[in-house]
Amino acid sequence: MRVITRTVWILSLISLFADIASELLYPVIPVYLREIGFSVLGIGILEGVVNFTAGISKGYFGKLSDEKGARLPFVKLGYFLSALSKPMMAIFTYPLWIFFARTTDRLGKGVRTAARDALLSGQATKETKGRIFGFHRSMDTLGATIGPVLALLFLYFYPGQYKIIFYLAFIPGIISVLLIFLLKEKRQPVATLGKGNFFSFFRYYKIATLEYKRLVTGLLLFALFNSSDVFLLLKTKEITGSDTITIAAYVLYNLVFAVASYPLGILADKMGFRKILLSGLLLFAFVYAVFAFAPSVIMIFGVFFIYGIYAAATEGIAKAWITNIAHDTNTATAVGFYTSCESVCTLAASIIAGAVWTGMGSAYTFLITSLVAAIVFVFFLLRFKKA
Repeated sequence: MRVITRTVWILSLISLFADIASELLYPVIPVYLREIGFSVLGIGILEGVVNFTAGISKGYFGKLSDEKGARLPFVKLGYFLSALSKPMMAIFTYPLWIFFARTTDRLGKGVRTAARDALLSGQATKETKGRIFGFHRSMDTLGATIGPVLALLFLYFYPGQYKIIFYLAFIPGIISVLLIFLLKEKRQPVATLGKGNFFSFFRYYKIATLEYKRLVTGLLLFALFNSSDVFLLLKTKEITGSDTITIAAYVLYNLVFAVASYPLGILADKMGFRKILLSGLLLFAFVYAVFAFAPSVIMIFGVFFIYGIYAAATEGIAKAWITNIAHDTNTATAVGFYTSCESVCTLAASIIAGAVWTGMGSAYTFLITSLVAAIVFVFFLLRFKKA
């Protein structure tokens, strides 16, 4: 039986091109926003609000996908909104317009995520979920590696030409949308959770299995202290004083993440999700503990390499595990519930990390995060004997 189906390939290529578009702008957006008049505080508020919008909407659109018994309309709309937002950033520089453009981008992610993951889940059996989600994550992260490299190359030859990059990002963005039209889907069984308001997806927790509740509880506790990778990059810049080394370390992390995701997905299918996820948590705790004590430049590249292994062992694996224990008619709702709550926790984690860094110093930020990861490791060790 063919594990990586045509649908999985197309969905993975869609994610690759969409991530090239998004990550093409990753090194540019903060600089561009500063150039058009945003303060650091303003950038923080803008990014916090738009990411919260995307996060909380994942649950709503996931539940709506289950209610309609359809995935592709949400995938199409989500990727189209994200592609459309790229040139919008360059057309006008008014703060409200920029806020609208960034919200459009993040809302697109909220619309598509749960439906896309449910579509991926439908292409797998319980025995192949790890490799399906691992392969998709590998392609997605490859796009996240290519994007910043293209941005750096462009800015090397055309320094300061930020607006052009926003227009260029529209090209891979629209390619991702066009690829969706190669997909077909069978109508899904309609969910039985019932209709409700924007937050009605929270009702899924009541009917979820005990295993789902335990899994999501552990993952969200971890997310509550797993702050944005921006803090790792800030610490790297603080230690090295070099933008080049910082960006190179970030690119290395994404490369390792991309290369390791599929093999670790295969291992998860053979050995169980629990073992791979636990290994990832241990690696995470180690990386943050090392960063607490200001590693050397060589060590920084070493820990970013390990950090890439951690990401490959957790991100796709967690979603594969969730879809394996979700109700078949509520797969998108189950994924949406988790990803919505995770986004809120990640926002809170970044605020907590920033407050601890400011009040106590960066070492405590990383030590506390490392300690919580160790606690979550013990939680999974005790609560899940096998998976």
